[in-house]
Amino acid sequence: MRSALLLLAALVLGPAAPAAAQVFFSATPSPDLRLGPLMIRATVAPEPGPVRVRVQFSVMTSSGARPSSVPDLFLLWPDEVQGDPKLGAKDPALSKSVEALGFDVIGEGRVALNARKLHEPPGPTARQPVSGGAAYATFVQTGNTYGLSPPATWIRIPSSRMLSDPDLMMEVELQSPQIAKKKLASWAERWVLGERWLLALSYNEARGRPLFRMYLDHRDRALRLGDAPAEITVSFPSADRLKIDNVYPPTANRALSETLERTEVVSMYLDPTEGTPQRLSVQYGYFSRTQSWAVIVVPLLILVVGYSIGPLIGRLAVVLADRFVGRMHWARWDGAPRKRQTGVMLSREVLARIRPGQTTWDEVMRLCGPDAEITEKFPGSGRRTVAYRGRLERPQTRHLIGWLTTVHHLEVERQEVTIEFDGDVVRDVQADIRRSRVPV
Repeated sequence: MRSALLLLAALVLGPAAPAAAQVFFSATPSPDLRLGPLMIRATVAPEPGPVRVRVQFSVMTSSGARPSSVPDLFLLWPDEVQGDPKLGAKDPALSKSVEALGFDVIGEGRVALNARKLHEPPGPTARQPVSGGAAYATFVQTGNTYGLSPPATWIRIPSSRMLSDPDLMMEVELQSPQIAKKKLASWAERWVLGERWLLALSYNEARGRPLFRMYLDHRDRALRLGDAPAEITVSFPSADRLKIDNVYPPTANRALSETLERTEVVSMYLDPTEGTPQRLSVQYGYFSRTQSWAVIVVPLLILVVGYSIGPLIGRLAVVLADRFVGRMHWARWDGAPRKRQTGVMLSREVLARIRPGQTTWDEVMRLCGPDAEITEKFPGSGRRTVAYRGRLERPQTRHLIGWLTTVHHLEVERQEVTIEFDGDVVRDVQADIRRSRVPV
């Protein structure tokens, strides 16, 4: 327990050691074995479902030569897997060894194990299935303050002469259902852009539960990378409907596949000198055929509709705005409806003060104002006419909310006052007043 706590403190507080947390382990302690080459390849289909992952590897010694024999190897995979019942029965001994460490086994079975011939062209003959495949046990960790842990899988690769054959490269093929996680988004974003996913593949990764606990019990058997090519690759078929939003690290390579049509490949080379986890993550999404066409059709439709019915919509908006303004009024603070007046409206008191033969031009201008229509005859006869015109609307309203009222109808009063002058004195006054009721 003391050594485990010291190792945990070193990983958290100090720099990562070169031998930290491998994904491959040997059945014998301190093996003089290395992995090389190592290829971790995932294929992400447009349809939701498990991601197909192929882990291809060869085994070599620290000097670069092929070993004479290789013991059982173990692969620690940071997710659950889906096995193939046709490969054989589960391995009870493997599950008991996992349960002996305090884990709970939630799934057992076997995954495909193949031997690929390096000197034959790709095809069915280049892949030789290993009878019985590789047994696995999927486990979780419970019974602590953190609750139920995510699942992990312990895969046993049985010892055979194929592991040391220089003409063969081993391949573990599995289906990983949770390696691609759906990104949270609103329904509008999903409808327009489709589902967004985040896929992460890593090597030398053992920071999560229960990976770290399993590593502590097998750290003396961890295998390191040899001096040979190693990479992580993610292939995306149907690249014409693919949208990759982000790739980490930025140094990862993106290119079209040289052998597969309509397939985009994101890859990252693994550095054998680094002891820290090396991770490749891709945030992506697939467009449906409807969404791919909508990117072109919707802007064109908006453009055509805008030019065709845009003026009609504008006129309709003006009419509706006028109707709304005509029907809705803001009352004054005392609750009385607001009157609308245009032009000049003269009261009866003002008209009564204009007396023919007595009131002068200057007095009329002071009483009625200068906003009038003045008519003079030419050649001058000393006579001229002044006309005042105005319109007054009195809305008949009903209280709605606060100062907002609704208008039932308008009482409209039109007034036209004509004043004739003989010289500078009023000769005659005529007032034409018309009242009407206008529905709104």
